[in-house]
Amino acid sequence: MNAEETMRRTDLADLVRTRMEELGLGLRSLASACLDPQRPEDGPLWTRGTLENLTKGRVIKAPSEEQLRALAAGLRLPEQVVKRAGGAQFMGITEHWNGDHRTRVLIARIEELDEEGVEEVDELAQIVFRRRERRGSGQG
Repeated sequence: MNAEETMRRTDLADLVRTRMEELGLGLRSLASACLDPQRPEDGPLWTRGTLENLTKGRVIKAPSEEQLRALAAGLRLPEQVVKRAGGAQFMGITEHWNGDHRTRVLIARIEELDEEGVEEVDELAQIVFRRRERRGSGQG
């Protein structure tokens, strides 16, 4: 693959573009701000060129956990927000919350499911939780 080929999912790219606009950041400024809070002495973990390729939807290597932490710091966003977007774009992982927001299910290939299919996955998760609750209360 070359850098001109485009990514199929753009969750992280969309998040980065939107946040850069909100903060009034350019690519160079963002790259400089992308320091892993756990290891700031390592310096910036993103280059201007990689960020440009990402924001333009071009194929890049999947970022590491350290790079996602650094990007979250540069974008001034919670780490989990950036990790979710990265997981969706690079791993095809999408999370689904059930109706009462008590259960979260991570679903790879969710785009292959219609609404009924997602509801079925949710029902399966609810069955597992009910069984665990019964076992925990000595009923099962």
